[in-house]
Amino acid sequence: MTYDTIIIGSGPAGLTAAIYTSRAELKTLIVAGSNPGGQLMDTTEVENFPGYPEGIQGPELMSKMTAQSVRFGAVLAKETVKAVEFKKRPFSIITEKNQYLGKTVIIASGASAKWLGLESEQRLRGHGVSACATCDGFFFKGKEVIVAGGGDAAMEEANFLTKFATHVTVVHRRDEFRASKIMAARAQSNPKISFVMNSEILEVLGKDKVEGLRIKDNKTGQEKVLKAEGLFVAIGHEPNTKIFNGQLELDVKGYLKVENFTRTSVAGVFSAGDVADHRYRQAITAAGLGCMAAMDVEKWLSEQSA
Repeated sequence: MTYDTIIIGSGPAGLTAAIYTSRAELKTLIVAGSNPGGQLMDTTEVENFPGYPEGIQGPELMSKMTAQSVRFGAVLAKETVKAVEFKKRPFSIITEKNQYLGKTVIIASGASAKWLGLESEQRLRGHGVSACATCDGFFFKGKEVIVAGGGDAAMEEANFLTKFATHVTVVHRRDEFRASKIMAARAQSNPKISFVMNSEILEVLGKDKVEGLRIKDNKTGQEKVLKAEGLFVAIGHEPNTKIFNGQLELDVKGYLKVENFTRTSVAGVFSAGDVADHRYRQAITAAGLGCMAAMDVEKWLSEQSA
């Protein structure tokens, strides 16, 4: 069987694309991964997705979007893509279990936040540990928080968090920032931001919620505890594009190169969401790009059969 379109990924971008393609009566397969739902599965309260005035839990939102896509006829495969073949048509998608053929492909595999690699950090994700200030900053009104990182993302997150937090401490492992001078200066001039340099985070403290950090001075080796109720890790994101190396054009950071919003370097292969978007990285923008990719797929298929 050859599908009209195969969607790789099951976050807001992939599921929105599936809703649109299946409603257009295109045979649609979603290769969802072993843990469907994308990054929102690790998010507790989502308050900035339209239509939910009281907010909604991330996993519940993804469950609703999945049910909506399947309702219109999309097929969901809880499998992980291991390889792709885009150099001939129909395109081939290979998982650990099956090989699927598609006339078109929408890549919505997303991007993953880089983490510090601490057990305590992972245990408290969604309970005070976050990688998205614009997503979760609101929940830290009147609290002290820490931002880990030294690049533009860390400076931007720190500045944003001062809208809510009483104080923001930026912890950076080096003695100089990687951030651009203008971004660093903006953060340094903010009276609500302080800096702890040459310091490495060893442990996130707290049983059920963040209570502070244990850090080590990289020059002296001395350890100390910083009290805080939140940790925002801002050391970058990594697009999930490794399997597309040699098949599609990627930019210097590994994100998919696109033209006209969704078209990749191979005709018939489209992109949606964070896999090509290193700027916005929001559920609503990913969903919008999913809609756009689906409409582009429908148009492209109709042009091929004309």
